[in-house]
Amino acid sequence: MTDEVKTEQPSSSGDQPLCQPGMRWYVLRVASNKEEYVREALERKVKIEGLDGLVGRILVPTLKERRMKAGVARVYKRNLYPGYVFVEMATEDDGSVPENVWFMAKETTGVGDFIGSDGKPTPMEDHDIAGMLAASTQAEEQPTLSGMNFNKGDHVKITSGSFENFEGDVDSLDEKRGMVTLIVEIFGRSTPVEVEYWQLERL
Repeated sequence: MTDEVKTEQPSSSGDQPLCQPGMRWYVLRVASNKEEYVREALERKVKIEGLDGLVGRILVPTLKERRMKAGVARVYKRNLYPGYVFVEMATEDDGSVPENVWFMAKETTGVGDFIGSDGKPTPMEDHDIAGMLAASTQAEEQPTLSGMNFNKGDHVKITSGSFENFEGDVDSLDEKRGMVTLIVEIFGRSTPVEVEYWQLERL
């Protein structure tokens, strides 16, 4: 691990550096399911206490997933790193967290400690930062359809509905609707049957 501050390498999105000048990224342990609460609280405190020069971005990378059931699509957010909040900040010359920043964090409900040792957080490696920032960017994009992981030709079994326990081969997929067309043997004939993806299991 190097103590050198790197500020000018571009992120994977190319629109801003991996780290702001004089800052590095650190990982803060927080209580499970408190990630978003901690992020919002810290951002609020940074502005109120005028710590903008010591604390930069505070991120909780999430992934939007679209799940369809019974023809209804819902969008859910899933934390990519449960129990962690990523904080971009400047540290003291000896690598420790500035006292006012440390007190601000510790007084926030749900906050544990920075990953590191001897009271000094360990800065993230550049390749980890790039991956985390890319994940944060993807969170703003079109949600993916969770569970639609079938391919044409897959042999599957229908687990519910009118054709429960029938087996067939995937012929086509309609990801927008969450529907899968199978070729199923019915009364000795190959028949196309359309079912929702969550009604299937791969064999």
